[in-house]
Amino acid sequence: MEKKIFCIFALALTMGLNSCDDYLTQASPDELTSQSFWRDAADVESALASAYSQMYLMDYTSDMWTFSEVNWPVLAYRGDDVIMGNDAMNYSDWVDLYNFTYTNGNSQFTNLWRHYYTGVSFCNQILDKTEAMTESQLSGSDKKRLQAEAHFLRGYYDMILLLNWERIIVRDHYITSGEAAALDKEVSPRPEAWDFIIKDFKEAAEGLPQEWDADNAGRATSGAAYAYMGWAYLTRAYEEPDKKSTYLQAANDAFDGVKGYELSPDFYALFNGTHKNSKESIFELQFSFNDANGALYRTQAHRWIGCSELMGWDEILPSKSLMAEFMKEGKISMKKDYDSRLYATVFFQCDYFNDGTGKVYGQNYDDVFQNDDGPYNRPAFRKFMPATFEELSLSSTAINIPLMRYANVMLMKAEALNGLGQTAQAIPLINEVRRVHGDMPPMTGTSATDVQKQIEHEREIEFPLENFRWYDLRRWGKTAQVLSTVGRSGYTEDKSFYPIPQTELNSNGALKNK
Repeated sequence: MEKKIFCIFALALTMGLNSCDDYLTQASPDELTSQSFWRDAADVESALASAYSQMYLMDYTSDMWTFSEVNWPVLAYRGDDVIMGNDAMNYSDWVDLYNFTYTNGNSQFTNLWRHYYTGVSFCNQILDKTEAMTESQLSGSDKKRLQAEAHFLRGYYDMILLLNWERIIVRDHYITSGEAAALDKEVSPRPEAWDFIIKDFKEAAEGLPQEWDADNAGRATSGAAYAYMGWAYLTRAYEEPDKKSTYLQAANDAFDGVKGYELSPDFYALFNGTHKNSKESIFELQFSFNDANGALYRTQAHRWIGCSELMGWDEILPSKSLMAEFMKEGKISMKKDYDSRLYATVFFQCDYFNDGTGKVYGQNYDDVFQNDDGPYNRPAFRKFMPATFEELSLSSTAINIPLMRYANVMLMKAEALNGLGQTAQAIPLINEVRRVHGDMPPMTGTSATDVQKQIEHEREIEFPLENFRWYDLRRWGKTAQVLSTVGRSGYTEDKSFYPIPQTELNSNGALKNK
């Protein structure tokens, strides 16, 4: 994707974001219009760049911090595995997200809503416009593949929206300026929205390749479509208990379609920029220092995630409950230490980071984390931080963000199998993740209850900052219990989903006064 998608990412963002008008209707320097643009497969590829671009949460004047300022406050702050850093307290919209005191005017989740619906609009335009292209313009095989990619992206955007909002507006076709009234649309019942999303992923799975060449790294594959389809079914299984077994089986079948992936033995390298698009990566947000044609593919995520001792802004930190979960099983790893994922995820005061080999950017932990009274224990995220001091010192970073990994598929499949009564088949999947990523021995216990508890443990320590925790807690019906345990008293059941943004209520006649 870096060459074929990102090389036109900056151009894609200038095409316009108004969902009720073609984003190519205004004359550009090369005189392209929406009528003349859809000439061949290359034009459709350019349009797909626009569709992908909305994952980066950037507007016409791209910056390097907006992605972090929306992604983690909106998707991570609600969870029990993080706490706000000192600087984050200065931003009321972030504080409101963390404390569950937000209103529908919150700028951060409004930003995500707007960008993801813009992505949906771009996908709808691609699906509509390619249908009108002739065989001489777009071969049948290219049309199937490119439309499948648009179906995947639309399914992805809609799914993330549905995971964060109780009901969403299903936009199923491209709206032009001649049908502006179509913008006024009610939200759909949740099961109908799931049906629409799953249908998109099925279309994508049937038309996407199993893998891309290196020039197209990061583009959606059939494996990605099956992975998200399985996640959708797994979520529905808990939301619609009368059909739980049916959806668990559908989830298991979808996960079986995720082929050609394997766990990476170097867990730390998955998140520090040294092993991008690994064999474990199923769908990964691409960043690069490439600035051809004025493009901007880098972020300041290392400043946003980093604590002040590591040149960061001190916005997000590991919680005490996350640290306790990492250490819960004790020092039973093959290395006679805690689960190896702890050391890859968090800098903290311990022998490992104080062994004199400079594991904290050339220094010991106690040399970096200290005040006038000497060293102190202040855990800080290592995950998504650069691997070297030289990279840490740069003003920007280009570390990719894995959105779906094979470890996630394995643990979700184990959950589905366990729910279907196939507990014995679930245990090896859990143990493989533990062995490869944690250097941990096999789990203890063999009952369905034991397995579910182990899955909950593994998911909490496997995915910090990858933004699955909230969805997991809600799926298991444990949100209120867990947040209460860690003293997050602001949560109530009506905060399980975000409210529809005020901007949508203002512009959508079908939702006004609701």
